[in-house]
Amino acid sequence: MKTFITDDFLLCNNIAKELYFNVAKDLPIIDYHNHLDPKLILKNVNFENITEAWLNGDHYKWRAMRANGVHEDYITGNKSDYEKFVKWAETVPYTLGNPLFHWAHLELLRYFNIDVSINKSSAPSIWEKTKALLQQPEYSVRSLLQEGNVEFIDTTDDPTDSLDAHISLEREGFDIKVSPSFRPDRALLIEDENFLAWVKELGEVTGLLIENYDTFLQALEKRVNFFDDCGCRSSDHGIDVMFFQNTTKNEVNTIYNKRIKEEKLTEDEIEKFKTYTLLHLGELYYDKGWAMQLHLGAIRNNNKRMYEKLGPDTGYDSIGDFHLASKLSSFLDSLEQQNKLP
Repeated sequence: MKTFITDDFLLCNNIAKELYFNVAKDLPIIDYHNHLDPKLILKNVNFENITEAWLNGDHYKWRAMRANGVHEDYITGNKSDYEKFVKWAETVPYTLGNPLFHWAHLELLRYFNIDVSINKSSAPSIWEKTKALLQQPEYSVRSLLQEGNVEFIDTTDDPTDSLDAHISLEREGFDIKVSPSFRPDRALLIEDENFLAWVKELGEVTGLLIENYDTFLQALEKRVNFFDDCGCRSSDHGIDVMFFQNTTKNEVNTIYNKRIKEEKLTEDEIEKFKTYTLLHLGELYYDKGWAMQLHLGAIRNNNKRMYEKLGPDTGYDSIGDFHLASKLSSFLDSLEQQNKLP
């Protein structure tokens, strides 16, 4: 039985159809925020099966499966890829009204030419058909990106990343631009127990002995320059609760020294460190002509037990209800007053 997807799926009036078919349909994809692994693109791997392509690492699907009562063994556990896919297929009908429902059926049709409803009964045939296709050269990672008319990919990268895959892809002359984006979340988390360990990593990749706040900023600037040389044109920040407090570099230097001595910081001190550091980064981005992306208002890692077991970005974040506008306005205005707003 054919699915609900037609050529004008979701296009509910003539203006929508005109804009899609006459303007948007054949435009290339410019993807400025994703979590694709550039190493997979460099190696041009073929996924073994649809679970590898669809479910591994996709915590949006994991959340839906958990909400549907699927046991963790079938999500991040040791069950086989086939068993995990069947549990996902069983979940899909219950995602009606969620974009996951549309995306799954669209991808199945557009990439595999399989026009069936995804459910428990159709799972075996979908598994076999997609598994056979994914072994073909035209279903390698690069081929899939080219088939999707992708022109630009902006990955998400920590300042300590080597960017070796990006550099190799550029040297190869791969026709899709795979650019890094600068995601220095860990540089701001001075209160985190792993902050000093991350600063040590930063010192190792920059060749600097980071003993004070000045050399900390120098190291960040050095990585901004390196990322820029590797084609980076945007930064990316995950900010749960927006922060802003007027402060000075001398004051933040004192706060940084307290942290090095592993002394306890106050909430005000933490906020002042984050404010000054992010403002400094914002000025660097302006000078480079980068865009500055702010991901605001999530509550991260709600489930501590599963965080300790699986780590971050595994489907346990949620929407927050913090006050954002006032401090965000002050933060952006501070950059604007210096004529340095990215």
